[in-house]
Amino acid sequence: MKKLILNILLLSISLSVFAQEEKKPEPKKSVFDQHEVFNPLFQYQIMSPTRSGTGAPGVMYWQNKADYKINVAFDDVANTITGEVEITYTNNSSDKLSFLWLQMDQNQFNSKSRSAAMKSVSGSRFGGDDAFEGGFELKSVQVEQKGKISAGDYVVTDTRMQVRLAEPLGDKGDKIKVKIAYSFKIPKKGSDRMGMLDTKNGIVYEIAQWYPRMCVYDDIEGWNTFPYLGAGEFFCEYGDYEYSITAPASHIVVGSGELLNPQECWTATQLTRLTQAMSSDKTVMIRTSNEVKEANSRPSKPTITWKFRMKNSRDVAWASSKAFIVDACKMNLPSGKKSMAMSAYPEESATNDSWNRSTEYVKGCIEFYSNYLLEYPYPVAVNVAGTCGGMEYPGMTFCGHKAKNADLWGVTDHEMGHTWFPMIVGADERKFAWMDEGMNTFINTLSTAAFNNGEYKSADRFTGKMNRFAPYIYRPNTEKIMNLPDVLQESNLGFEAYFKPAIGYRMLREQVLGKERFDYAFRTYTQRWAYKHPTPYDFFKTMEDAAGEDLGWFWKSWFYELFKIDQAVKDVRYNRGDATKGAIITIENLEKMPMPAVVEYETVTGKKGRVELPVEIWFRGPTWKFQVNTTEELKSVTIDPDETLVDSDYKNNKWKAEVKTDNN
Repeated sequence: MKKLILNILLLSISLSVFAQEEKKPEPKKSVFDQHEVFNPLFQYQIMSPTRSGTGAPGVMYWQNKADYKINVAFDDVANTITGEVEITYTNNSSDKLSFLWLQMDQNQFNSKSRSAAMKSVSGSRFGGDDAFEGGFELKSVQVEQKGKISAGDYVVTDTRMQVRLAEPLGDKGDKIKVKIAYSFKIPKKGSDRMGMLDTKNGIVYEIAQWYPRMCVYDDIEGWNTFPYLGAGEFFCEYGDYEYSITAPASHIVVGSGELLNPQECWTATQLTRLTQAMSSDKTVMIRTSNEVKEANSRPSKPTITWKFRMKNSRDVAWASSKAFIVDACKMNLPSGKKSMAMSAYPEESATNDSWNRSTEYVKGCIEFYSNYLLEYPYPVAVNVAGTCGGMEYPGMTFCGHKAKNADLWGVTDHEMGHTWFPMIVGADERKFAWMDEGMNTFINTLSTAAFNNGEYKSADRFTGKMNRFAPYIYRPNTEKIMNLPDVLQESNLGFEAYFKPAIGYRMLREQVLGKERFDYAFRTYTQRWAYKHPTPYDFFKTMEDAAGEDLGWFWKSWFYELFKIDQAVKDVRYNRGDATKGAIITIENLEKMPMPAVVEYETVTGKKGRVELPVEIWFRGPTWKFQVNTTEELKSVTIDPDETLVDSDYKNNKWKAEVKTDNN
């Protein structure tokens, strides 16, 4: 989430930084210390049985499992959800568990929640309505263990619930069932993650965080119980889902996963069109704008129960509305497996410069990522136009109903890109937003360049010369990437979780490893940790292992610290004072972050040459001298001539020979 929000943040930075007068750079003393950045112990950790020193899951890696059966009724008059969830929890760890922890994220949408207490007087996009008394109302909690059912002994604290067991849950495959009957009022505004949108043909409901979920129990922290505060998103266990939503028959419900009873939910005409869409590369209308107003475009009965199934997923979400126009087409996946792109949106969004192209966008980005990283795993990908600016769930995305053209492509591409990070590669978003937002923002640049022969490439704010990003990366009051999302200033979240990590991955791909080595290592990480829970160390180590490069200096500089890049040409002299014997060029690393160096020189007759130098030239200190075998005087020498680095002071990147006059 949320490329549109990030674009606004980027635009909010004053353009005055680009309008400063050119001044001759003053001599600057280097602050670079090679001992600080090239630290042999930075990533030096002993491997464990569960996590290998290579960054791969260890030979004894384990992961617990949470399977869900959910049945709810949706009331569009009272705007409530009522029902029950049965969770079958499998403990694959070697620990006996005397209690369980569950996530109660809907409790954030209450004026008494921790999140509400954190809300600034100037406002925030996180949290619910100021006076909204939402959250889960629990009707019963039951525990089934070894065939015995008993009332649950539980305590709810804000967005978490502890269930205390009469007998510890056994290790290495023991199972337990928790059954919870509950209800909640649907918030109109739900942290830009869910909510309601009024349209002329009915409300669009986007429903998420709608059932109690198991917290992750892992080999790193045990129970992961960090509260849901809004900025940090989710960390969920994988499992199989069967869920049903009983809704008014006038509604269309779209949800994560496979619809098991389409004949009960769609009209005969709509079923025929869905069959056509499954074999069509072009968008097929399932329910048109005109049909929204026709009663016969929905089955004639009071309610319909929509039944869905989702395998090996970390979550499910759904949306419902009387107002939905629906269209779809097939997606072509590498293995030949069938999957469908689908969009649901109100009449107000149904224009050719807006949501009429949504399904085309879904198809384009998912086909790209399926080839670049790993095949899309779900039977359908649904994009919903509603109140959320952009939010991702497995097989389901919520995007802004007003988005058009490049903005709609951008937000659709970004939210669907989250299929891979974090829906497939299940990192902890609540603590490490850069592990999904930053990676996803990076791969969005690749898909945007490829989509429809680069239709929206010029609108991608993350492409172009890297030097133009320096004012954003090194702006005042910046914070380190390696921070909790909820600890970052809200105005910095877009930069530190999305923008800076994505720029870092691009530099790593284009300037350090090269595209082929980076792409191979990045795919290796994706495939190693698919449907598992990697830590930052697992990512860093896998990239180093698969690329064959020690990158501790890069991770430390860009992710852990606020080090800057500033390469400069310090001096140019001729060997023994004779231009025909070659030139000795001295370059400097003035700031704390090293990078490989590319130096271009041009002779007085216009001949050009380049020298590419590895990052290891900075092992000995902040300056490096090298000789170029020219036979004539140099006109100029430029370091980073293509502006491929986020250099904090580009004015010192070029040396020019003094112009000779008749008086010289």
